[in-house]
Amino acid sequence: MLLSLGKEKIFEQTVRGYSADLYRFAFWLCRDRFVAEDLVQETFLRAWNAWDKLRDRAVVKSWLISILRNEHARLYERKRFDYVDDQPEDLAIAADHDPIALVEIEQLIGELPLSLREPFLLQTLGGFSCAEIADMLETSEGAVMVRLTRARQSLRGLLKGEDAPARRERK
Repeated sequence: MLLSLGKEKIFEQTVRGYSADLYRFAFWLCRDRFVAEDLVQETFLRAWNAWDKLRDRAVVKSWLISILRNEHARLYERKRFDYVDDQPEDLAIAADHDPIALVEIEQLIGELPLSLREPFLLQTLGGFSCAEIADMLETSEGAVMVRLTRARQSLRGLLKGEDAPARRERK
């Protein structure tokens, strides 16, 4: 009983200490206040159930963030989309982008060296900050910023190189 009270008190302090940080991260992931609140609550529930398995209390914040990321991923595992084969005739949906242009851009991004492509995709598709990308790639934030700049410059150059022959053919 005495051990249980100590566990509850330590866990309560952990909840108070990290709930704001976890909420900010959850909101950043899902961009929905209510979903973020649910994610944080589910994170703490799972953390409580596995509290005895945590070996190093010094890494509790990263452990909680990992649980939260996994919970966020589970949202999409459970989500079922309704697919409709037929499109109603009166509903005309215009694509925002030309599909051919999208394929060309994907190919151009694929031509980038991996050292430039990886941080570029992490930022543009993943929405990660330079600091987060630096942690993921185990490099400095400055190096990430240089790689992002070079990736953008390379893509601009590739796009200009693609446009020049097309203009010559039209004339």
